[in-house]
Parts: sequence; structure tokens; C-alpha cells
Amino acid sequence: MAPVHPLLWRSLRVFQVYGANTDVGKTVFTTALCRAAKLTWTREHTAFLKPVSTGPDDEADDLCDHVEKHAPGVLRRTLLQYDLAMSPHAAAKGKLVPSDVDLLSKVRQFASRVAARGPGWLFVETAGGVHSPGPSGTTQADLYAPLRCPVVLVADSKLGGISLTISAFESLKLRGYDVETILVFRDDKYDNEQYFRDYFTKHHGIAVASLPPPPPKTDSDADTVIMSQYYEGESESTATRKILDHLDRRHRARIGRLDSMRSDAYRQIWYPFTQHKLSSSDNIVVIDSACGDFFQTLVPKPKRAANMNQPALQPSFDGSASWWTQGLGHGSPSLTMSAAYAAGRYGHVMFAGAIHEPALALAQALLHGMKSSRLTRVFYSDNGSTGVEVAVKMALRAARLRYGWAASTDIGIIGLKGGYHGDTIGAMDCAEPSTYNEKIEWYNGRGVWFEYPNVKCVRGQWAIELPGALKADLGDDQTFGSLSDVFDLDARRSRNKHRAYEKYIERTLSSHLSNGRKFGALLMEPVVVGAGGMELVDPLFQRALVDVVRRSAKLFDARHGPGDSDPANWSGLPVIFDEVFTGLYRLGRLTASSFLGTEADISVHAKLLTGGLVPLSTTLASESIFKAFESDDKADALLHGHSYTAHPVGCQVALESMRQMQAMEERGDWDWAKESDWSGRLGGRTGRGNAELWSIWPWDLLNWVSNQIQCVAGTWALGSILAIHMKAADGTGYKSNAALKLQAFLHDGDGDGDGDGDGEIRWNIHSRVLGNVLYIMGSQKTTQDDVAEIARLVQRALVAH
Repeated sequence: MAPVHPLLWRSLRVFQVYGANTDVGKTVFTTALCRAAKLTWTREHTAFLKPVSTGPDDEADDLCDHVEKHAPGVLRRTLLQYDLAMSPHAAAKGKLVPSDVDLLSKVRQFASRVAARGPGWLFVETAGGVHSPGPSGTTQADLYAPLRCPVVLVADSKLGGISLTISAFESLKLRGYDVETILVFRDDKYDNEQYFRDYFTKHHGIAVASLPPPPPKTDSDADTVIMSQYYEGESESTATRKILDHLDRRHRARIGRLDSMRSDAYRQIWYPFTQHKLSSSDNIVVIDSACGDFFQTLVPKPKRAANMNQPALQPSFDGSASWWTQGLGHGSPSLTMSAAYAAGRYGHVMFAGAIHEPALALAQALLHGMKSSRLTRVFYSDNGSTGVEVAVKMALRAARLRYGWAASTDIGIIGLKGGYHGDTIGAMDCAEPSTYNEKIEWYNGRGVWFEYPNVKCVRGQWAIELPGALKADLGDDQTFGSLSDVFDLDARRSRNKHRAYEKYIERTLSSHLSNGRKFGALLMEPVVVGAGGMELVDPLFQRALVDVVRRSAKLFDARHGPGDSDPANWSGLPVIFDEVFTGLYRLGRLTASSFLGTEADISVHAKLLTGGLVPLSTTLASESIFKAFESDDKADALLHGHSYTAHPVGCQVALESMRQMQAMEERGDWDWAKESDWSGRLGGRTGRGNAELWSIWPWDLLNWVSNQIQCVAGTWALGSILAIHMKAADGTGYKSNAALKLQAFLHDGDGDGDGDGDGEIRWNIHSRVLGNVLYIMGSQKTTQDDVAEIARLVQRALVAH
């Protein structure tokens, strides 16, 4: 099934009518607006939709009959009718209950048919109050959020209505709805209208309009005549015309702003990782909103007037998980509420020498969740790059003091070629010269970086590929029956497969150290080198690197023995794991270091930490690292901090993000992926293998992609990441253009119409490339159905390549 499509057309004004409560007059206001729109815009169409209604069938008929009687000529429809007069989720029990996606698709189909008729209006009336549940139990505020309809909120004019209306408004606002106007019946007794005018105009700049209440309902035949007279008068009133004029202006302003954003941004924004001379405004993707795993992006304005009835927005799968941060879906209500709670309770409070509950609770949750015998302390910073800088400061100080080096000693780090740890100067110095840093004026790479074996699926087989320079030392490429076999380090170590790696590492380090080099830390991204090319590293090589560094204290300074015998203390050199990208379930586990069967002395976490909502980073350290900074001299402290260190909003959101992801793991939400033999097995072998080594991307897709040998060099998947390495005539690396054609096909998308019978609903994949590598990243809530749709589009793209 295609993803949920937002309801925005250039020629069709769509507004969703919410009520602050039940029985506040939604249908009366909607009918008056429908009638007035029909009378005023005589050459356009007007439609009314009630997605869900409860009560006897004749009441649903009465609702549509009410619109037909009092707003003749308006197209009207009720999609779902339950015969019990109660909340839809209760009325639907024991009956056919559509999924939320199915219901939204039906709403979309009706709106598409209305749009196909030409310019006009569509009013979508909800049931009950803002949080009244839909048939599935999802509250309406959450259920209809993906449609991104602007809202007409009908306020409650009765006693208690002020509180209900403001609460309803805030619920909608927190979910990203644009409330365009507040409508209320006049009531001289409570005069809620005046309070609403003062409150919403002063605090939110929202227009408030009122109509007189309808005449009391009677059971007599005269009731229809009385109501007709009411609607005749109100639909032609100045107040109602002003409401429609305001809504019309708001619609045109939204379309106009979206259409102008590309050119305005091109003139005023300096984009990251963008060569502006090679770019144009056409390359800019305008994002109106986002929900779940999808952006809602602007479809460029048609050049022909005949195409103005086509949708203005399309769903775009967020294939970079918003640059690797998104885990729980865009617009997550629970994360939004967590942020709002902390903002309301604390705002921001300084952190040095203070503590607040979100910061303490998050630190405790992280340390408990990591289950590390080494990590005991948590240091807060703003983002992954600064988190790495903190880690390096910690490690270098600890190594310098243990080995008695002077503060002026030039100390480097040990890392992996292509490893990249951030864009701040200190973090950049931890990476080898590359496209990212070699032209930066202050860059001074400080370290030695190992080439490494990488893992790919090629022609349906998992292979460990060795760079040419390593083959003399390490032999030829190897193939494995499954990815689980690659990650079965105990089995590989029992066959002494790590010995060659260790000898190569020892020999290389000895060569550098004999030339007077000094090193203060091992820094690497466990399992996956991200920005350096989305490479899956042989985990046995990384484990060997850690083991060699830890047992080689004499190698780093001959005057020292093996160091502290406490296994929780660092030895050799402090080991830093940069899990900014790979940690917190991105690869399917809470910590990526668990794949290596070893623990860090310092570990850095960000990105998924807050589920993709706000920036925050944590650097976790062992007690022995912490104690290296203890001294009677204040200047020996870790003098590092940020104005927004441990900001309560970020900490509270991160706490909720971790809670949700751990709960998903405990509930088995990913069992659909774990239970498939996704990693591939040869020779008729069966079974799940290592259940904790899994991916949302199916083996059938990987196997098929890996056999597209005319254009694909190899592929891999783990957790929510799929990486496709394209063959590159212009060489691999960040400067390669080999993946751009595949990216362009995915951007062109699927479907050629509006879903109204003339074609499929259009949607596409928004993706990023790293040179010759195109990667697609799901969230931790990406569904099996969405994966299947994306896989189908990827296959079509490669066939067309």
C-alpha cells in the first residue's frame, strides 16, 4: 500500500473541522460554511466529508440529509457508520475495524475525486472532540495528523468551554496542526466568545469569529423550515463571508509560501555539505511537514493550468532518517509531550554544580542499559562531534598522566581509514586527510589510521574483502555462509582467524612507535564506518585492534608494565567507541560494541539518543578515566562545557526515546525482522542463526541487489541500514558520482497520478549518497509493508540503471 498522502491541492481548499468537545456545533458551522462557499464561489465545487459517524444508520442519513437540505448541491459522504451512539472505538467492537492507514486512504480517495472536479472547497468534519478515539482506538488528533489539513476549531460556548477549548487547541498545536480560525456560538450568559477573542488574538494571533446559535431543535415539521431560514441568513451574513475569505487567503498564502521557498532559500541559506556553484534552486526539497517515516514534500508547480488539480504535496520516505537521528517517527506525540513537559517545568537551567531529574535519570538509564563493567560516569554535551572531542580530551589526559608525558607532547590517536568523527576542529584532527578536512586551514591530522577488511554481499554470498595493500599480509578475500557466520567471533577466534590480524596490527604500530610517535587513544566507530563511506567493517578486525592495544602497554611506553590489573580499568591505551551513529539500536542492538564482544573505556552517544527531535550527546567514561582528572589544582579538571549542557528538554526527550526503544525490544516489535532468515544461508542450511543479528531489509532484496553485477559492487544491511555500493568508473569515495543516477530515480518516485482512478498515488524516496554508495535508513518504527514498497522501488531503479 502506498504511504498516507497529505491533503493539499492548489485548486482545492481543504479544511478539517475539529470540535473542542462533542455537541459544540461542528455540523452547524460546517453546513453554514458549505452553503456559503457554494453560494459565493458559484463556478466551483463544494464538498462535505464525515470520515466516521456513530449512531443508528438513519442518523448518518440525517447528517448527510441535513447538509443536502440546508446546503443543496454540496457533494457529501460518510465513510464509516457504526450503529451505536458512542465513541467510534467502542461502537466498532465486534465489527470490521479498518486500520488507521486504510481509513486515511479512504479519506484521501474521496478528496482526490473532489480535487479532480476542479477548484473548490472540502470540509472534513471529525467526530466528538479532538481526542475522541477513532475506530482503531487512536485519538483523532493523532489519527488525522498525517493529512496535515489546516483546522477550523469549533469552540465550546457553554460553562467550562474555555478550558476545554484551550486544551483542544494546545493538543492540536503540539501535533503540528495549523489552527486557522476559532468559531464559536454567541452566548450572552457565559460570553466565552470575548475571552476567546482576547486570548487567541493576544497569545497566538488567531482570528476568532462567531455566529448566533441555531434555534432550539423541535420534533415538529417546522424544524426544517426554521433551520433553513437560519442557514439562509447566516450563509449570506458578513461574518460567514469573512470566515471564508480568511480561509481562502490562508490557503493561498500557504501555497504561495511553499512555491517561493526554493528560490528564497537558494538566495539566503548556506547549506551544509553543498557546493553551491554546482547546485540550483531546483535541487532544493521543500518540506511542508513530516509524519512517521515520511516527509511531506512540495511537488513543483505545474507549468500547465490543466494540471493545477494535481496534488501540491507528496509523501517522501526519509531515507537518511533525517541524517541518522530519527528513530521513533517524525512528529512522535510522546517525544513532543516529553519536550513540552521539560520546557514547561524547567526551560533551560545551568548544569555546573547542579542536577535536575531528567539529567540524572538519563545518566542512570544509560549506564544501566549499557550493562558495561567499565562505564560509570556520564558527561553531557551538545552533539556527536563535541561528544567525541570530550572523549579525546579524557583519553589523552589519562594516557599522558599514566605514561608521564609532558603536556606539550604531540600525542596522536589510532583509528581506521575513512573513520570520521565530526566537523569541529578537534574531532577532524582525529581523522585521516580526506575530502572533508584536507582543505580546512587549521586541520592537522594527528594519528595513524589502519586500512581494514570490509564486508559485503556479492552475487548472493557474504564476502570479507581486503584492500589490495593488505593482501600480502592477510591473504585473499573470504566468503561466508551467512552474515551471522561473519559475526560469530567466538567461532572464528577458535579457528585462530584473528592471529593474522593481530600480527599485522602489532607490526604496523611497532613501526610507527619506533619512529618516535606517541598515541593516547584508540578511536573508532564499532562495526560501521559511517560518513567515511558506509562501510561494514569485519568485526574480527576491530576486536583484534582492541585486544592488541589493550595488551600492549610496553609497546606504547617501554618503561611501563601491563598497568592496573583491575579489568574495569583501562590498559594499553583508552579505547573510545564512537557510537554516535551506530549505537542505540541503529544496528539492532542498544550498543554496537556488543557485536565485538568487548567494552569501551569511553563511549560517545548522540543522534538516536533523542529519537531525532533535539540535539544532545553523552560521553560515558570509566572510573579510571574519571580519576585521571582528580587533583588539588582546579586547572586539572575537565574544563569543558556548553551553555546548554544537559538541557532538560533534551534529557527528558532522550529518556523517553530510550524507554520506548527498550520497550519495543522487550515487546518483540522487531520480531518480524528477526524471524526472517534475512542474512542468507548457503547449501540448504536453515534456521534463524543469531537472532540478535537482524535487519529490517529482507534477504530477498539483498540477494537480488547483490546480483546486479553490471552496476552494483556489493551491498549489506544491518539493523535499519541498507547500503548499496555502486561500481564507480570515477573511483570510490566522497567525490564519486556513481550513485547519483540511482538517487535520481528514487527521487522521481513511484506512481504517475493522484490516486483518483487515473493513476497511482505518487510518492518517492528522499535519500543521500556518500560518493559511490547510496544508503537507505529506516527508523526503529519502519513497518514491514513500507519496507516492501521501498524494496520494490529500489529494484525498479536498479533495473532502469
